Amino acid sequence: MPKDLFQLSSYKFKFDPSLIAQYPITPRDHSRLMIVDRSTGNITEKTFKDIVHILNSDDTLIFNNTKVIPARLLGQRENGGKAEIFLVKSLGYDNWEVLAKPGKKLKVGSKVFFDTNFHCEVIDIMDDGSRIVTFIYSGNFDEHLNRCGQIPLPQYIKRSPEDAIDQESYQTVYAKYEGAVAAPTAGLHFTSPLLEQLSVKNVQQEHVTLHVGLGTFKPVQVEDVRSHQMHSERCLLDEQTAKTLNLRKKVGRQICVGTTSCRVLESASDNQGTLSYGSFDTDIFIYPGYQFKYVDALLTNFHLPESTLLMLVSTFAGYELIMEAYRKAVKDEYRFFSYGDAMLIL
Repeated sequence: MPKDLFQLSSYKFKFDPSLIAQYPITPRDHSRLMIVDRSTGNITEKTFKDIVHILNSDDTLIFNNTKVIPARLLGQRENGGKAEIFLVKSLGYDNWEVLAKPGKKLKVGSKVFFDTNFHCEVIDIMDDGSRIVTFIYSGNFDEHLNRCGQIPLPQYIKRSPEDAIDQESYQTVYAKYEGAVAAPTAGLHFTSPLLEQLSVKNVQQEHVTLHVGLGTFKPVQVEDVRSHQMHSERCLLDEQTAKTLNLRKKVGRQICVGTTSCRVLESASDNQGTLSYGSFDTDIFIYPGYQFKYVDALLTNFHLPESTLLMLVSTFAGYELIMEAYRKAVKDEYRFFSYGDAMLIL
């Protein structure tokens, strides 16, 4: 029974919501790791920390070193009513694209106050309902944001952010460049000692940057997935990293840690698999029919039904194999989504 892989309904799967991880595993590298072998179709299981024994010394891990900002701001309108401003994308000059609640009451000219020295004003309303705001403050913007903002947990985590847990756990240990509003969650499984063990084994570690935006998780609302438009996200692949990765491509496997790293490299690659460096925006949408140009292996988490991320991994590993892996994950009670378990596709 062949599926139409351009139809959104092909990417549904049943699972119990109790499988959605509400808290991170401690330590990070003690989560489960499903290994999916594309060449044989075999599906096996390890503990994540065993990855040091799975990878070879000629392999390269490519991480996304973006850092999550405290993008959720709770404040008050001028009349005292509550308001929420969720940062989506920096537009420069203290202007941001944001999601705002309550949307109908935040018209052009409305102000939201976060403390006595930090507020924003709505300066435009976009067709999709998002707002453009400008921030007014004295001193340093990042200091105000870090004081007033909250780490923005995904909506399927049904609890409030808990600083002691999420400020650290919803950030990779190698996060460096601020700009993401969601974590590149495949990387959450790595600990500093595990990275050191991989280094001792001579597994190469390289970094790219993609500032994860909400567009990555935007629900697909069309039945024909080819009509879905991804939001663009800012990327950086520096010159030295591109040179190193082009050389490493001839040596061993190029293993992307997360779909975001994958999207950077596939966006930067030509049809021969050669990377070009630079800072750029990508809205690449990978669904069946796409031919991968650079990526050899992928480490990822378990994704939402009908999501663009599930379409990407289905394209990479093959639809039937991924659906089999997801059925097994549900049956064996793997933990799903951001704080959940991992899958290594070889």
